[in-house]
Amino acid sequence: MATINFGGVEENVVKRNEFPLEKAKEVLKSETVAVIGYGVQGPGQALNLKDNGVNVIVGQRKGTNSWKKALADGWEEGKTLFEVEEACKKATVVMNLLSDAGQIQAWEGMKKHLSKGKALYFSHGFGVTFHEKTGIVPPKDVDVVLVAPKGSGTSLRSLFLNGEGLNSSYAVFQDATGKATDRALALGIAIGSGYLFETTFQKEVYSDLTGERGVLMGAVAGLFEAQFNVLRQRGHSPSEAFNETVEEFTQSLMPLIAENGMDWMFANCSTTAQRGALDWKGKFRAATEPVLNELYDSVVSGKEAEIVIEANSKPDYREKLEEELHVMHTSELWQTGLEVRKLRPKK
Repeated sequence: MATINFGGVEENVVKRNEFPLEKAKEVLKSETVAVIGYGVQGPGQALNLKDNGVNVIVGQRKGTNSWKKALADGWEEGKTLFEVEEACKKATVVMNLLSDAGQIQAWEGMKKHLSKGKALYFSHGFGVTFHEKTGIVPPKDVDVVLVAPKGSGTSLRSLFLNGEGLNSSYAVFQDATGKATDRALALGIAIGSGYLFETTFQKEVYSDLTGERGVLMGAVAGLFEAQFNVLRQRGHSPSEAFNETVEEFTQSLMPLIAENGMDWMFANCSTTAQRGALDWKGKFRAATEPVLNELYDSVVSGKEAEIVIEANSKPDYREKLEEELHVMHTSELWQTGLEVRKLRPKK
């Protein structure tokens, strides 16, 4: 474990050279790892584990689209692909990668197969942190760990195939066997993490829910819409408004920020852009920080969890969700984006 100075604050991280794959495989050599849920995170984590030589099986409700996807990905029914409870029964490590709503529905059936000494793994702290709302309270005699890749399962898989890795957080909620930390780190390396940084179940879910509703999705989508609308109201064409709001940001600036940082980008743009960005950055921060604090309070209070659970429990939730997504998809902003993307030069 290395101690890294992040902007003046020292944190412990685990890098691949300190916990190499061979060590991970040694820790996991006697384990049967069951990936429960083949939706968002399941495929990437399961396939990476398999390719890294871990004994892994998949648990998924038969007949679903996810079951069909698992079959298409090479998992064999009755050998490496089972119904959820059967996979939990066979496993020594149960990786609960169902959706938050799915975890609530499946919990009672899974729990009865969590016998002494097994490990229960999550990639999100939602179910355990908000246990009063989810009912997910792990047995006391099992290890409970978390590895949360900082990106989608698709990204985890594609980076793995390119020989790279996605950074992940890890946490130990319960160490019943004395080897929970090694199990967590081994699984984190084996799923393809670039490096692992310490957190807790609570901090993971608080930061994750804030990030999704904030900068990662909700806030950036809101800013895109706001600037696009202003430019359109002021007489700019849809294509110009889109290019100045989304296209330049995603195609030109974000790759530079990802590679070198926002500070580097500020130092390497025109003086006109520099002056304006420096002058307005603080105004946007002042305008949005209260909203983000309001959001964080809503997460900590459990209100956001309550909203998610209640919404997912409604029989017409999927239908209503599709309606909301359809409105976004058919908006002038994203229909313009559809055409702009077609105009990108091809190799």
